[in-house]
Amino acid sequence: MPPLRPSPTVAVVIPAKDEQERIAATVRAVRSLPVVDLVVVVDDGSRDATSKAARDAGALVVAHPRNRGKAAAMTTGARAVAQFEAARPREGLRPRPLLFVDADLADSAVETAPLTAPVLAGEADMTIAVLPRQATAGGGRGLVVGLARRGTLAAAGWSPQQPLSGMRCLTRAAFEAALPLAPGWGVETALTIDLLRAGLRVREVPCDLHHRVTGTDWRAQLHRAAQYRDVARALGRRRLADAVRCATGG
Repeated sequence: MPPLRPSPTVAVVIPAKDEQERIAATVRAVRSLPVVDLVVVVDDGSRDATSKAARDAGALVVAHPRNRGKAAAMTTGARAVAQFEAARPREGLRPRPLLFVDADLADSAVETAPLTAPVLAGEADMTIAVLPRQATAGGGRGLVVGLARRGTLAAAGWSPQQPLSGMRCLTRAAFEAALPLAPGWGVETALTIDLLRAGLRVREVPCDLHHRVTGTDWRAQLHRAAQYRDVARALGRRRLADAVRCATGG
């Protein structure tokens, strides 16, 4: 049996919660990319019309009845892509790489295109978007980013510019190698560490993307606290696993 050929196209997965104002523009933007032939939106317990807006824009929509968090939405989206492919097999081709896109990018989501080329060409197993300085400054002090960057360096020997970037393209094999994903907001940091430790190739790619930044009100502060907690937990679990392996000689 001849080896499978690389897929010429990617599937986009967009986790979304209460994004009815932006999701349609985001979906239309990624659908305009020549290398995209499938867009899956995972509505993670929205209370607005996110699902309808995404569906009307041309996405395949999968909905969680309640909010389960980003990692669960990413896993659900990848599973939906696999089910789509099983129902519509492409003879001789590998599974589509997955391009994860934040729901709030709107028209700028078209600028995720540079993430796909290295993965489709077999030059990287995962690419991570590096965003420019946003027009509106966020209200954070870089504590979560610093924690994630130091943790990645300590765990995997690499210091990413933007360790929390959610825009990523990776092969299906790379995604499956990282399962189960770290829960909550620790998913990006853990994904990078786990793939690097598995010997896979990770590359950062500049992308001219623009999204809604987190502000300074109490909701924003709670969001950053949850991010810090989840990243710390993801790093802690990997340190614990290392300690167990050392103790058991594994």
